Amino acid sequence: MSSMTYKSYTARVEYDERDDVFVGRVLGLQSILSFEGNSVEALKTAFEEAVNDYLKECLEKGLAPEKPASGKLLLRLAPELHGQAMVAAKAAGKSLNQWVAEALHRAVRS
Repeated sequence: MSSMTYKSYTARVEYDERDDVFVGRVLGLQSILSFEGNSVEALKTAFEEAVNDYLKECLEKGLAPEKPASGKLLLRLAPELHGQAMVAAKAAGKSLNQWVAEALHRAVRS
């Protein structure tokens, strides 16, 4: 599985061997935005068109487009894990927010 990003929207991309086509779906939205292409260039163009069409349709209907993420994350953790994370953050000389953000960044990049 691969991904691509355009205008802060991220799509998951897979190859459909049966139909010999790349298929993509924009992630993080309740609305379903999908697209396809026979080449990487066609897939990229179709992705950009899908996002642009979605934004245009929202504008025409007077709706606010869904945002893929706000940048705020509320976590519910076991108190023990919360405490361990606070200690680890302090030991690293960081705020808990900074420590968690860096841990998440490492996790999504691996």
